[in-house]
Amino acid sequence: MDPNRFAYTFSVRLHDTDAAGRLFFGHLFRHAHDAYEAFMAQAGLPLERLIREGELLLPLVHAEADYHRPLCQGDRVQISLAIEEIRTRSFAVGYRFETQDGTLAATAKTVHLQINRDGSPASCLSDGILDAIHPYTQNRPQ
Repeated sequence: MDPNRFAYTFSVRLHDTDAAGRLFFGHLFRHAHDAYEAFMAQAGLPLERLIREGELLLPLVHAEADYHRPLCQGDRVQISLAIEEIRTRSFAVGYRFETQDGTLAATAKTVHLQINRDGSPASCLSDGILDAIHPYTQNRPQ
């Protein structure tokens, strides 16, 4: 595992699947968000605290996914997460969904924008966010 990536594991449950017995497409984002929440907590920015205190607000402003192979009930899946891009006011998170044997099943990307308490975009990402996500940035200088 790449040291610049965060790992999160889950099993596909029956309630995750559609009538064809495959992971329902929308649930891919639920699992990506579960990985994002775990990542943010490990990075020292637990979302429940940020939301409760209104300290930092990071709404999702873009999401996309590509599906490479079906995921079925009972499959054990590892999500590896890395920061793909940091911009002035936002950052992009990349997700790789791999089966237990290492087969790539899906990829996803979410973009999070820092906003002020009044809902207006922040002028820049806070130092706290930058410090927390920097170790997980892909292709960063060593």
